[in-house]
Amino acid sequence: MALPHVVERSSHGEAAWFIDGKRSFATMSDHHHDDRLSVCFAAELGVQDALIAAGPSRFFRPPYVGGRGWVGAYLDLEGSEGPPDWDLLAQLLEDAWHCVAPTRLRAELQSHAQGRRRAPTSRQSTKNRSTP
Repeated sequence: MALPHVVERSSHGEAAWFIDGKRSFATMSDHHHDDRLSVCFAAELGVQDALIAAGPSRFFRPPYVGGRGWVGAYLDLEGSEGPPDWDLLAQLLEDAWHCVAPTRLRAELQSHAQGRRRAPTSRQSTKNRSTP
């Protein structure tokens, strides 16, 4: 994942993603004998209920971590359900990172993002200045 300080390693036999190798914010799930492939991730209060209500064939309350607000998203959708919404999943995983990341890392990411947004503006300002 292209988020700062993310480490991927196995946890409980599945790929999982941690911040600084300590705090888990997402994990794959393919071992509950239900023949479904999914990813589970941390979410803010209310997100789990909203996603499940809006897409019960796409989202679910995962075992073990669902009671803490985590959300499960099926990755093996087909037929009339269509494929997963990969852009939405990417955003949800970034949101999960924000739920779990320490304040200093969230500030670091925000500062980096603001610097990227300002860069084109400052270059344009330099280009548009008249030279003496």
